[in-house]
Amino acid sequence: MSVPLLNAEGVTVGRAALAEAIAGQPIKQHLIHETVVAELAARRAGTHSTRTRGRVRGGGSKPWRQKGTGRARQGSIRAPQWTGGGVVFGPTPRSYGGKVNRKVRQQAFRAALRAHAERGSAALMDPTGWDAPSTKRAAEYLRQAPDGLAARPLLLVLEDTDSVEARSFRNIAGVYVLAAAELETVDVVAARALLVERAVWERLAGATDVEAVTPAPKGKPKPARKKAAPAPEPEPEAPAQPEEQPAEEQPAEEQAPKPRRSRAKKAEPEAEGGEEAS
Repeated sequence: MSVPLLNAEGVTVGRAALAEAIAGQPIKQHLIHETVVAELAARRAGTHSTRTRGRVRGGGSKPWRQKGTGRARQGSIRAPQWTGGGVVFGPTPRSYGGKVNRKVRQQAFRAALRAHAERGSAALMDPTGWDAPSTKRAAEYLRQAPDGLAARPLLLVLEDTDSVEARSFRNIAGVYVLAAAELETVDVVAARALLVERAVWERLAGATDVEAVTPAPKGKPKPARKKAAPAPEPEPEAPAQPEEQPAEEQPAEEQAPKPRRSRAKKAEPEAEGGEEAS
């Protein structure tokens, strides 16, 4: 098990083997959980405070006499039921930090580092030797880095947070710079990728043996080609209307309108032989 070692340009130039303290540490989820909960609780300020009725100013005498007023008896206007009175069982300054054994904290921290090494999301950084801060150069450094460091958030652990490297990387979205003296297990667990200065790693995880590898820098990405606008589709042609056939000439008899029948009653036919003599 090893982690890549990056040069000043972000290219992998070696593989650093994990120390026996890290490689031989089993990953125990319950120890990591216990340590993370304790560290998050210890980060709480615990400065909340309220005043009891004994600390609120005023209310030295009874607001009215005990009997004869028809109102409830009161001893002080700074009692909890009065507006502006004291607070009952309010929060007071306290420390939320819990005790975690030293060996448990060490095992949890080593297990978190080993988890990053196993999934390929950790790398070591050699001194860059940059003269001036450059966010553009830092972005190119991360582009040349292994694919495991592409995840965000990325935690960069340095000895000095005012160094040129720190001022170069801290302007990149999703990259957080942390001093080695402030590094805790919860920071390692919260980060999806880990980039540690080589000197810091050797002090935290122990000395490592580095195996040199042939550097293979990544080529520059090709500029994205603009897609040509699609040609407008031709409008569909309207279907040809069939030509009207000339009506065939009909004979005159058929063309002439038929006479309408009269609704008047037809005359009765006359009797044969004329009228009878009277």
